Amino acid sequence: MVWDAFIAIYLFLAGLGAGAFVLGALTNWAKKPAARMKRIAFIIAPVAVAVGTLVLVIDAKAGFANPLRFFMLVSNLNSVMAWGVIILSVFLAVSIVDLVLLLVKKRTPKALDIAGMVLAVCVAAYTGVLLGDAGLAFPLWNMAVLPVLFVVSAASTGIAAVLLATRLAAPEEAGALPLLSKAGLVLPVLELVLVAVLLGVTAGTSGSGAAAGAASVASLVSGAYAVPFWLGFVGVGLVLPFALELAAHRGARAPMAAAAAGDAAPGAGPDGSAAAAAGSGRALALVGEAGVLVGGFMLRYLVIMAALAVVFA
Repeated sequence: MVWDAFIAIYLFLAGLGAGAFVLGALTNWAKKPAARMKRIAFIIAPVAVAVGTLVLVIDAKAGFANPLRFFMLVSNLNSVMAWGVIILSVFLAVSIVDLVLLLVKKRTPKALDIAGMVLAVCVAAYTGVLLGDAGLAFPLWNMAVLPVLFVVSAASTGIAAVLLATRLAAPEEAGALPLLSKAGLVLPVLELVLVAVLLGVTAGTSGSGAAAGAASVASLVSGAYAVPFWLGFVGVGLVLPFALELAAHRGARAPMAAAAAGDAAPGAGPDGSAAAAAGSGRALALVGEAGVLVGGFMLRYLVIMAALAVVFA
């Protein structure tokens, strides 16, 4: 199989769908009712993973002309791709059943939700394992770091996709899970650390892979892919969402501090400034979530495109 930018679409959508499902399942423990958020998450999850899987089928050079070629991979359980097909298929089945139950009965069995969460983590990790399986030929596709990085990124993009849709369709439910605001501060930092570790491990590759590893890192940091890496991934995908989330945290604390001091909260007057402030905060949140999605795709695109193969003498 030839890995190119097209496969980045699969990696992105599969991770996003997995992360969305986990968030939807977590609404079972929300302090506030979040029925619409859960419905949004459970719709996004199977749709994103199904579309991503279709992309993978096409990229496997089977497509609609010879679909059996792709699904016969399941017979070879020594293949990473075979296990990927199994994991994706089972996750899709569970997520679709969960969605149907939610739409028909307005509730889902927690046991099924938990099973789907476990499968979702496997789907997110598999997107890294799929590349990492070729790690000996491509030092940047490190099996130890890449699956963990893609799981963290899947959580970020899944949360961002669900929150973005929820803010548009049911804004009153966007704050149903307070831990999501903390995740908006923790996940970008964790993702940046993991990327730094990946680049460090790749640059430190020894033996026959040393030249390919160093060249891959150089192409990202200062070479052909430096602009999309620093601007698209780091700037738009990590720094911007983190800064907006931090500003939202500080903005939320200011009125509480003022109230505790006995002062009137800013923007609480009858002139509608409170509504304007809320609208501005919502717009900035949407920008931040869109930035996370851009960064999630850029990460996978760059990992694919900047990877250089080991040249054996």
